[in-house]
Amino acid sequence: MSTQPPEGDSEEKTDVERRNADVCNVVGAVEEVGSKWKLVILNDLRDGEKRFNELKRSTGASSYTLSRVLNDLEEEGFIDNRKELESPVASYYTLTEKGGDLCPVFDALDEWGADWLE
Repeated sequence: MSTQPPEGDSEEKTDVERRNADVCNVVGAVEEVGSKWKLVILNDLRDGEKRFNELKRSTGASSYTLSRVLNDLEEEGFIDNRKELESPVASYYTLTEKGGDLCPVFDALDEWGADWLE
């Protein structure tokens, strides 16, 4: 039994790998911000700084989901969390430069969706 791939397979693989490399940035970007809640929260923060409860009301996310996704977005550098140590302690969330750079992407997806999803 031969352990070598059949002739032509290595050539085809290189073509496939080449084609996949062309979309690598797209795939990576979708994986980075691709969850429903990440997109909803990032889009909601386009309007400016919001507190946790404001985001909860405007997105409809549960406290658990919102907290988890906000932590992920902060760790990934999409949002900043500014805490004010007043009584009660308040957390304010805003887009970072990285998060703000998604605004044109949201606009383009919105336009595409209006054209093709309705």
